[in-house]
This record gives sequence, C-alpha cells and structure tokens, in this order.
Amino acid sequence: MKHLPSLRDYLDALADIDDLHVIDEEVDAELEIGAIARHTTEHGGPAQLLSRIRGHRPGFRVLAAPAALSSRPGSPYARAALSLGLDADTPPLALMDGLVAAQAAAPVPPVVVPSGQCQENVLLGEDADLTRFPFPFLHQGDGGRYANTIGTFVLRSPDRRWTNWGIARAMLHDAHRMATFTGSPQHIGVIDDLWRERGERTPFALVLGAEPAVPFVSAMSLPEETDEAAFLGAYFGKPLELVRCKTVDLEVPASAEIVIEGYIDHDDRIPEGPMGEMAGYVPEAHSWLLPAYHVTAITHRNDPIMPVVCAGKPVDEDHTLIGLTHSARWTHYLREAGIPVAAAWMIPETAVHVLAVTVDADWRETTSFASSQELSRAIGEACNAFPHGGWWITRIMVLDHDLDPTDLRDVLWGFATRSHPSDGIHVVRDTAIMHLMVCYTDEERAAGTGPTVVFDCIGDPSLRSTAFADNYPQDVQQRALALIAGGLPPAAGIA
Repeated sequence: MKHLPSLRDYLDALADIDDLHVIDEEVDAELEIGAIARHTTEHGGPAQLLSRIRGHRPGFRVLAAPAALSSRPGSPYARAALSLGLDADTPPLALMDGLVAAQAAAPVPPVVVPSGQCQENVLLGEDADLTRFPFPFLHQGDGGRYANTIGTFVLRSPDRRWTNWGIARAMLHDAHRMATFTGSPQHIGVIDDLWRERGERTPFALVLGAEPAVPFVSAMSLPEETDEAAFLGAYFGKPLELVRCKTVDLEVPASAEIVIEGYIDHDDRIPEGPMGEMAGYVPEAHSWLLPAYHVTAITHRNDPIMPVVCAGKPVDEDHTLIGLTHSARWTHYLREAGIPVAAAWMIPETAVHVLAVTVDADWRETTSFASSQELSRAIGEACNAFPHGGWWITRIMVLDHDLDPTDLRDVLWGFATRSHPSDGIHVVRDTAIMHLMVCYTDEERAAGTGPTVVFDCIGDPSLRSTAFADNYPQDVQQRALALIAGGLPPAAGIA
C-alpha cells in the first residue's frame, strides 16, 4: 500500500498513469469550470487541472473531476485505487477489502504536528475573504457559486468526545458567509444540533484539497462517534498528521490546500440552493433558509489547488465516493447481520440508487433460509435497519455468486433472466430516503420515507451457464486462451 500524503502527490500519481490534463488557457468560473468537469466526467476523460482562472490571482488553481472514473484503459477506478494507496489497476471489488477490514480494526489516532503546509498563508478577520478564491457557478439553474463540492467539514461535539469528518455542499453568500445544506441524521448535523441545544455557535473547519483518501472516508457514513482520522490511520497502518486551526478548537490535515475556519450562527439564516445534484437533475428554482457559516480565518498553501465536483448525471464523484465506501459499509454490515454476502455493491451508474448483493454459493447448505425469497426478504429488512446510509437505496438486487455486481452486463442478465416478473419482488415499506431522490413523490420526500423494492434474482441451482468461465473444463479454457493469444496458423488449403 502506498499512502499518498497530499493532493500534490496524488496529482503526480495521476500524471504517471497519463490520467491528468493541464489547461493553461484562462478559464471562467462562470459555468466554464462546471462544463469542463461535466464533459470530462461523462466521457471518461482525464482529471483536468485548470491553472488560470479569470479574475483571480495567478497561482490559484482548480482540479476538476478529481475522483471520477479514470481515463486509464481497463481501469475505470484507477483514481479511487490511487487515493486508497492501491495499484491503479486494482479491480473494483478488491478496492473494498481494506475498507471492510478497517471497520473491525483498532483505530490509530492521528498526531498533531506543530505546523503544516496548509498554513503557509494565513488570512484573518476582514482578510479572510471568500471572494479571493475561484469558487465556481457550476450548472445553469444553480442558486449561486459553490464554495464546497468535495471538501470535508470538521466538527467536534461540545464535550470533545467525537470529531466528525463529513462532506456537504456549501454555497457562497458573501465575502464572509456560506450556506451549507446539512442536518440530522447526517453526522455533522447531529453535532451541530448538540451545539444548538446548548444555545452556542458551532465551530467548524472546511478542508479543501486534503490528501486523496480523506474525501473517501468523509463520504463513508461510518457509525456514530467514529473518528474518521483514526479510521484512516487504521486503514493505512499509521497515524495521519493534523495541525491545529488558527481561530477554532479543531485540527485539520496538515497537507491540505485550503482551510476555511469559522462558526455556525443558528440565528443568521441565509438562502442556499438550488443546485444540480447527484441524482442527475437541477431541481425547481427554490432555496432553503439555512444557518450561516461565518468565516473567521482562511489558511492555504502557496499556489493552492481547489478540487471541484460538478454533480449530476452518473458517474461522477458523488457516485464513486459514496458508491465505493458505502459498498464496503454494506458488505461489512450485512455479514455482521448474519447474511451470507459475497459482496454488496452500490451501482454508481444508477446514481447509487441500486444496491446489488451477491450471496455465497453455499448459502442453501450453511444457513437456515428455506428459499431465495426468504433470503431476499431478510436482506431487504436488514438494509432497512442499516443506520445512517440506507437512505440512498431505492432498489436492491439479490444475485447469485457467479455474477459480478460491478459488471452491468452481469447485473442486467441476472435481473432479466433470474428474477420472476411478479413473484420475485418484495417491497419494504417506509424506509428512510433522501430528499434528492426524484423517483419519490413530493409527499414522500418531505416525510423522508418511501418504499424500497427487493428483487430476488437468485436462479435455479440446476441451471447451467454457457459462460466461458463456467461451461468449459480448465484444460480447454487454458488451451483456448493460449490459441487466442498466439493466433492460429492458416489451415491447410486455405489461402
């Protein structure tokens, strides 16, 4: 495992696999940054480093599509792999192994170092001006410029027992205020509630451009009171380096590009939204009045790099970060619940609305489930009970072990040929849902509950697959591969 300790180390790694493109021409923050991010994301292009932003000081840079699918042939998850310290060609399911294992490992707390690169420049008071930075207007229909799309908010409970790292969008309001859409049960919302109940303002830090593993763990929805920094320490087998903030009692990754410090004023309500989001649509033109995030300091590296995600039609970072990390959570959780799970995969191409669960080949012999319908119902009920994370899922496909849940051909084949059109469906009522999920009614989204459908796609065990890996003896497979690799000489008598 190769731990990349900064965003700049990550960019070097992307350049090494030819998955980074530098744009030296001037780019406008008004829609152009968003358009570049959208196009390269939708067409599998390299990450885009924008080195000149119109109207902003030379040296301020933007990284578009930092963790989207890669342009590396045959390795679409290369950016995720590098971020997690793995070889660029690591297959998707193997990316989850370390994340699953770390959930059962002892935490490795971070260390606080006396100084960090994130504080090479310190702006305090009136100098802590958000408009200095090239925050982009991303989609036509957005309510404003967004100061955060993939950065990590750091909040700590009033009793200092729990520090949480989480991702939430943040809209620029003026030079010293942002509006952020957060709330319970999102963990940064839970911590904010604790401060609000005490009648106190909530200290926060927003970290932009941390080392590449930080956005993944920040999106992972680990159990309440889990320290994400200590989880990453367990994952990498060594502590992360943090530095103390200048104006709030918090610590942040020392190598981060930009850190915004301040407090949440619950009495100062400012508009936020709308914004094009992870389901792939720009909502109707309405906004919310949300507590203002007041800025007290901004620190940054020399020539800072600001990562930007333009959320929308899959697959972008909303789907790679949430899909991969929540898949590791689902896999661990379902196994702990006694479900014979080979793998659970939130399918990024579905805007992470569909969870594909493959079950162990011997589940009939090793469990008490009497039928595939009973097993599928148990998976649906277990998913409904999953704390803080089940709200992304509208549909669950329960599949045989011979299918790869990361391969859409396998998933669709299993769904179409092994799921009975009426008897293979189980509906779980009143599951928690996200307000962003447009497939639900307005009433369901307002209530935060709606149905989830489970499809039993487990086939008759007597069925015999025609697939190359399943149908042919090993010696025949090996000779066929050798012949294909070496080519066949012309047959006698054929010109």
